[in-house]
Formats: sequence, structure tokens, C-alpha cells
Amino acid sequence: MTIGINRLIYILICFTILTGCWSNKELNEIAIATAIGIDKSETGYLLTVQIINPGEIASNVPTNRTATTTYHASGKTIFEAFRRLTVEAPRKIYFSHVQIVVFGEEAAKSGIVQSLDFFLRDHEMRTNFLLVIAKDSLADKLLNILTPMDKIPSNKIVSSLVMSEKNWAPTYAVKLDQLINKLSSDGHEAVLTGIFVKGDSELGKDSLSLEKIDPPATLQIDHIGAFKEDKLIGWLNEEESKGFNYFIDNVTSTIVTIPCSEKNMSIELIRSKTTLKGHMKNNVPHIVATVRADGNIGDVECDIDLTNQKNILKVEQWVEEDIQSKMESTVNVSKEKYNSDILGFGELIHRSEPQEWKKLKSQWDEILKEAVVEYKIHATIQRTGNITDSVKRKECGH
Repeated sequence: MTIGINRLIYILICFTILTGCWSNKELNEIAIATAIGIDKSETGYLLTVQIINPGEIASNVPTNRTATTTYHASGKTIFEAFRRLTVEAPRKIYFSHVQIVVFGEEAAKSGIVQSLDFFLRDHEMRTNFLLVIAKDSLADKLLNILTPMDKIPSNKIVSSLVMSEKNWAPTYAVKLDQLINKLSSDGHEAVLTGIFVKGDSELGKDSLSLEKIDPPATLQIDHIGAFKEDKLIGWLNEEESKGFNYFIDNVTSTIVTIPCSEKNMSIELIRSKTTLKGHMKNNVPHIVATVRADGNIGDVECDIDLTNQKNILKVEQWVEEDIQSKMESTVNVSKEKYNSDILGFGELIHRSEPQEWKKLKSQWDEILKEAVVEYKIHATIQRTGNITDSVKRKECGH
């Protein structure tokens, strides 16, 4: 009898624990958003949301319908604009699968902090999506471009951004929590990568463009945008963007092309490690940047004997000079052109001399211009490839 009562109690407890979610929604009741675009409008914000067409994603039979649809709405706040979407979108929009948020360039220049409040506050939003800027464009136009190799344009943007960051190094993938950390920290300004439409944006919206070998419009990841507080103030070029990634220890792999005998040689960097230290000396910030890079020789167009160790040492020196040159250009543009501490020199001083930083903080914009950087670059060539001589040397009979 006691055993029977115990079983009954156990079953009742299970019923209370194994209840369903009170707020569950069926898939046919929601629209899954993968990308969000934010532009400025006369009333406040113009919102663009990219929605998946699930039938096109799941179907094995090709049709002329697109895999995504974009909806637009304006509002005084981001939240109001989202609610206005209900008059156009046929279903409740589900935001937990958003992969990327795109700011139009004008919206980024006017400030992004206020628009970020919704993404931090809303319980449906995750914080692992990436943020970029539509360079020289509206986010609205950019999210309407169809991509040939990926049915969902937001997937293409994310994969291109991550791939270029890992293998080329002039871009930087930033998630929401990283951006908020930079915007709220002392002595470190934020950055976001740019993306632009290459070609005719109007033709890029037509599904017929996907049938062409050379699409009339493509989405291309561009360089890094520098912020002052929460406003975009300018762009780094490719060399400066690479230098930025060297500084923040974000170079996984890249190609260093160096001149030799009126031709060129390319080195594939396979590893890179940067450490930064900062201190004040005679009221001037001193930063020591130490970079250790390992690489393989990938392409040689000049006449050089790579079996000679002295020539290998020369190549290593050329690589070191190239890395330092890119880092110097980044320091110059951040101090002199934008006067924005995107490299986090103030944060280094804050960590090493917290009491001194309290005195410097209010005048940091002027003090930053006087910062001195000492470079310690060490490059090592690991391999020369499957051949020891260059093709040029073999042609010349060496």
C-alpha cells in the first residue's frame, strides 16, 4: 500500500515538472528573422528585417522565388518600428536566429548607442550576432541584394566576414557584447567592419541576377570603421586595417607581399602573437608592441637563393619591416587623423597605472597625440615550400 502511494506521489511530481512551455509557438505561426538593418528616417528609424521563406529552404525543387523576404517599418524608437512590422509581415517575427545587424553609414555616424538598447533589453534577442556597417549605403539597400552561392544573404555576409578575418586580416568580426564593452570602457574606442554593394544594387535585387555567371551586384566585406564614443568618424584603409588587427592580436593568417629585385615575393603568415605593454614616461604614454610571427614562403617571382641562410634572414627582416609599417600607419591614422583611441592605449595605461589614469582621463584626447610606440617585431620563416630555388633562378641557369 505504501509503495503504491509513493508511486502515485512520484507520478504527480513528474506531471508538475514535465509541463510544456507556456509561451511556445508552432513553426507555422512565426517568421524567422536572420538579419536586421537600421537606418535613420525622418521620424527616427527605418527598420529592415530579412525573413526566411522556409518552403524555399526546405524544397529540393528549384523555383523562381527567393529564399528570403525583406520587410520595412519606421518608428520613433527601434521597438516601435518592430511593432509596426506587424501591419506588413504575415506572422509574428522571431528574432532568436538573427545572425547580423547592419547599420546604415548615416545611422552609424549619428550614433548607435540608443539603437542598441532594444537588443540588450529584449528577452528574445541573443547577443552572439555580428554587427557591421553598410559602407556608403543604406542598410535597407544592402539587405535586398541576393547572393548566388548562398540562398540566405545574411549567411553569406557572416561567412565572408569570418573567412576574411581568419585568412586575410583587414576585417574584424564584432559581436554585441564586444561592442558594448568597448563603448562603455575607459581608454578604448569601438570599431566595426564595413560591407558594401559592389555593382548595380537595383539589378542585385532581381532573382534573374542569380542565373548569371558574373552577377551584376555582390556583397563585399570592406575595411574597418573607427568610432569616437558611439559615432562612426571614418574608415581605415586595407593596410591600416591589417595594422589594427596586428595590434589587437587578431591576425590568424594573412599574406605579406614584399618587393625583391624589382619583382615580388609572398609570405603566408601561419601564426602571429602580439603583446602590448603601456606606461607613462615624462607625462608621455609609452607603448611597447611585441609581435612574433611565423610564416612560409608561398610565391617567389625574383632571383633569390633560398638555400642561403643569409637570404632567409633578409626575408625575415623584410616581413618584420612590412608588419611594423602597417602598425605605424594605424597608429598615425588613429592619433592624427581621427584622434580616436581604437587601439586601446588608454586602457593599457589604466591597467598599469590606475592612479595616474584618473588624472589623465579627462585630457586623454590631447595626451594620445603624444603617444610613443616602440616596436619589437620578430619574424621566422618556417618553410620555403616544395622547391628550394625560385622559377626565376632556374630560368637564369643558377
